[in-house]
Amino acid sequence: MIELKEPKRPAGQENVLQLAVDPIPTVRIGFIGVGNRGGAALRRYIHLEGVEIKAICDLKEDMVKRGQSYIQNNNLPPAAEYIGEDTWKEVCERDDIDLIYICTDWLTHTPMAVYAMEKGKHVALEVPAAVTIEECWQLVDTAEKTRRHCMMLENCCYDFFELTTLHMAQQGVFGEFVHGEGAYIHDLRSQLKDVEGWRVKFYETYTGNPYPTHGFGPICQAMNIHRGDKMNFLVSVSSDQFGMSAHLKELYGDGSPESQIKHTLGDMNTTIIRTEKGKTIMVQHDVTSPRPYSRLHTLSGTKGFAQKYPIPSIALDPDAHQFLPEEKFNALMKEYEHPFIKEIGEKAKKVGGHGGMDYIMDYRLIHCLRNGLPLDMDVYDAAEWSCLVELTKISTTNGGRPVKIPDFTRGDWNKLQGLKFF
Repeated sequence: MIELKEPKRPAGQENVLQLAVDPIPTVRIGFIGVGNRGGAALRRYIHLEGVEIKAICDLKEDMVKRGQSYIQNNNLPPAAEYIGEDTWKEVCERDDIDLIYICTDWLTHTPMAVYAMEKGKHVALEVPAAVTIEECWQLVDTAEKTRRHCMMLENCCYDFFELTTLHMAQQGVFGEFVHGEGAYIHDLRSQLKDVEGWRVKFYETYTGNPYPTHGFGPICQAMNIHRGDKMNFLVSVSSDQFGMSAHLKELYGDGSPESQIKHTLGDMNTTIIRTEKGKTIMVQHDVTSPRPYSRLHTLSGTKGFAQKYPIPSIALDPDAHQFLPEEKFNALMKEYEHPFIKEIGEKAKKVGGHGGMDYIMDYRLIHCLRNGLPLDMDVYDAAEWSCLVELTKISTTNGGRPVKIPDFTRGDWNKLQGLKFF
């Protein structure tokens, strides 16, 4: 088994499990990156109570101006504007900001988050939070040292089906979970047209699972990772790369410079994880195959089974050989509807953001900060879910050899028993 060095916790540093800070009645926010994802977040935050948008920052002036228009069109005070390569540091250094909200490219997530926490700010950052194990440890150590929140913006944990089946699991409906499956299977070949785009450039030198968290995060929550169980090791294999080359040839023609670009990212990556308590998790990634979108979201327990794709379905003992008929399925989903959905589900659907789950995520983040509560997802979640980016690369490039998964809690993975929303 391949093992990476796990640094010891620095003297005087303690874990941040269930970290709570003083309530922040009005959360003052600085947005870094207001393009696609950041711009959508900005539009959602206009509908949240108890927030002030103090600053918006982007490399492109037109993105900042567009963000400012969202704010002013809703009769809110204008935000300070920051444009350019390093102006994000100025946002982090402001004294009138409590939360830095990061929606930039993958390679900048950790440096920005670390700098913001060192400047006393809480951080919410897009997925994945880190792309190397070193960066994962940087996030953990900085959060522990500064006692600042660091939450990865894993919106799929707030999907209506994921929330409700999690609630069912916590009530024992599925018995004890034995196996889970998550994925990011999303035909993104349309993005390949921009061969110089940061995401496509990443595919030139990387193989493994570069984007694991959407399908993986909800499974980890359901299986209480670092809340009574931990991941021990993984094995990962990838197919060769076919889809990108074929699509670029169709777009630009065989023999064109674009079609000659070499990409190492395999079309399908499959990773298997085993936990300390003998459970297994499968995670897949495929963004270049012509197939329907799927995050799998499969939960298999000693009393029942649930899956979201291709059709949301549940099977339970004593007749688990077949899925529940529609009427019984709907009744069960209503009976175990998650409290978050009951509270703000209808507004979330109206505001939007991937069907409303983005708004629930934002609402919960602000609710917890305003009330001095632990966040739903902590820095260990960010590190555990993001560490697959490098670990799957190591396993894949070493013929699928097992790779040990670091314990980012440094031995504290069993101090909590089960996920709790405060």
